[in-house]
Amino acid sequence: MLPLRSVPSERAPGVPEPEELWEAEMERLRCSGVPVRGLPYAMMDKRLIWQLREPAGVQTLRWQRWQRRRQTVERRLREAAQRLARGLGLWEAALYEIGGLFGTGIRSYFTFLRFLLLLNLLSLLLTASFVLLPLAWLRPPDPGPALNLTLQCPGSRQSQPGVLRFHNQLWHVLTGRAFTNTYLFYGAYRVGPESSSVYSIRLAYLLSPLACLLLCFCGTLRRMVKGLPQKTLLGQGYQAPLSAKVFSSWDFCIRVQEAAIIKQHEISNEFKVELEEGHRFQLMQQQTRAQRACHLLSYLRVNVLIGLLVVGAISAIFWATKYSQDNKEESLFLLLQYLPPGVIALVNFLGPLLFTFLVQLENYPPNTEVNLTLMWCVVLKLASLGMFSFSLGQTILCIGRDKTSCESYGYNACDYQCWENSVGEELYKLSIFNFLLTVAFAFLVTLPRRLLVDRFSGRFWAWLEREEFLVPKNVLDIVAGQTVTWMGLFYCPLLPLLNSVFLFLTFYIKKYTLLKNSRASSRPFRASSSTFFFQLVLLLGLLLAAVPLGYVVSSIHSSWDCGLFTNYSAPWQVVPELVALGLPPIGQRALRYLGSHAFSFPLLIMLSLVLTVCISQTQANARAIHRLRKQLVWQVQEKWHLVEDLSRLLPEPGLSDFPGPKSPASQASRPRSFCPGFPCPGSPGPRAPPPGPSIVDASGLRSTCPGPHGTPASARRFRFPSVAEL
Repeated sequence: MLPLRSVPSERAPGVPEPEELWEAEMERLRCSGVPVRGLPYAMMDKRLIWQLREPAGVQTLRWQRWQRRRQTVERRLREAAQRLARGLGLWEAALYEIGGLFGTGIRSYFTFLRFLLLLNLLSLLLTASFVLLPLAWLRPPDPGPALNLTLQCPGSRQSQPGVLRFHNQLWHVLTGRAFTNTYLFYGAYRVGPESSSVYSIRLAYLLSPLACLLLCFCGTLRRMVKGLPQKTLLGQGYQAPLSAKVFSSWDFCIRVQEAAIIKQHEISNEFKVELEEGHRFQLMQQQTRAQRACHLLSYLRVNVLIGLLVVGAISAIFWATKYSQDNKEESLFLLLQYLPPGVIALVNFLGPLLFTFLVQLENYPPNTEVNLTLMWCVVLKLASLGMFSFSLGQTILCIGRDKTSCESYGYNACDYQCWENSVGEELYKLSIFNFLLTVAFAFLVTLPRRLLVDRFSGRFWAWLEREEFLVPKNVLDIVAGQTVTWMGLFYCPLLPLLNSVFLFLTFYIKKYTLLKNSRASSRPFRASSSTFFFQLVLLLGLLLAAVPLGYVVSSIHSSWDCGLFTNYSAPWQVVPELVALGLPPIGQRALRYLGSHAFSFPLLIMLSLVLTVCISQTQANARAIHRLRKQLVWQVQEKWHLVEDLSRLLPEPGLSDFPGPKSPASQASRPRSFCPGFPCPGSPGPRAPPPGPSIVDASGLRSTCPGPHGTPASARRFRFPSVAEL
């Protein structure tokens, strides 16, 4: 703490009295707008400053004092809640151990998995609060018997005699047929007319998936902006000071040997990341124009080949889904149930291997290989899910096909009487298959591989070694599972509950795999870059799930004999009906205006103005950052010049007392840097000394008056530490 009063000492003529300085400082603090909490003074002095800032002769009102006390209590409660949340956070100890042993990049994967678990629990809470609990509490009236439709289906498939029928309950659980009449699927939700109910279950069921997607989008976007890489704001030429990490990374509060080992690994991993990024930046700066042109041509060639492979892969997924849906009554129906998920898993397993092989043929740098392969893996993963969704739509909803039942009922009513349940079952099977594949790969591939590598020795086993824990691959797997969950919010409302259980178990499976059966990735990942990449891929998956859902809700006819929207041409038609029943004419006209094209023009103008303001603010912030960086470099250069002057004028201790020539070794042993072993940022080259001896005193003024033996006593007592001493 800085004292407000100074000890009186001898003063030169013209120097103000300490009382005058103290009064001037008090006046400055009284008029300053800096909060008292941020001032570097003792608590007693802060109380004095706070009293000085009170208006003279005016008593503080009671409500003002109460407001200040309330703000203080709220701040303390908020800080206590944050500490409690950090202490009771899910998997905090496990995340700390993983981050210390394997780095923040791998830890960010497990943190991302916990974030997805929270998103699923939030979606489940919304669905249970607005749909399930009102449905159980209000007990809406019976909707009556289902419509008895006589379908004219020429050439429809009939059940063939001798077809194998499996009544195994386990198989029904895996395919979802055991839960067809439960609230897991859309078809089990039935209510009466809207005019006879106080609470609209239909509207809640319709808006719950949309609200879940909106909240997930906001949470993902907030986390994405929060995890932006620091270099994006500071520029590509910014290099983190390694000296700061060397001298300030250790936590001196550590008293346990295990915690010390974890902290050592964490610091080592941070240095690996910094050195890897510095080496990559140096290689990029050394490339010539001819090399860049050759790399660009090779990029184009490799990307064309990989693009053709992706097209073939998604075509295989399309035909597998179509064949599975068109041959439901065959004897191989047991295997055809999981044909689309199996083809998707095979494509996503073989695709990265082929991508890596093609990229390695071009002898790219390691960073380029990883980035190119990762980009196409993301494209393949999302494109496979998109093609699976489109193939289901073409088969069930007759998108792009001409069929008699589709013309009469708006969907393939001959083969799918409740098409929402059919789509929900397909997404349910895909989610189940992804989790079973994760379990099988962890205990049937990775674990035996580790046991064999540890048991046997030889050139082959040394080449095989343990499996590398690849963060991007694992992230794409859980993002694909989350995308499937979002796609099934309307058809399978309780799918987030199932995915929450899968994510909870996946955390422990992946933790066991990482600690026992795998080795860390050879390429370290920075936590900020990894988090930004995770959220970006998750946003793409969210968009992939939201587009088909919006199309189905607004344009596709609901099933005639199951679900909540049996009497509506589309689920969204319940909104105009409720508006007509519950709002006055003025509110109806206002909503019609908000949904019309006339409102789009002022909305577009307002969004343009907001975007212009945001861009202007961003550019102003960029200019301010640039000016601050230049000012920082200038200040460092000025300090470096002062250091050079001092290092030239200060001899080694003990040598200035003896006359005679000084050895070159003693002069060369004196370091010329405050950053031994590391170049200080903005440090200039050596410059010629000014004529005549000069020193710099504490006030920053240059002095040419030597003391005894040519230098003042205060200068002789100062010496820079050597590298060996540090």
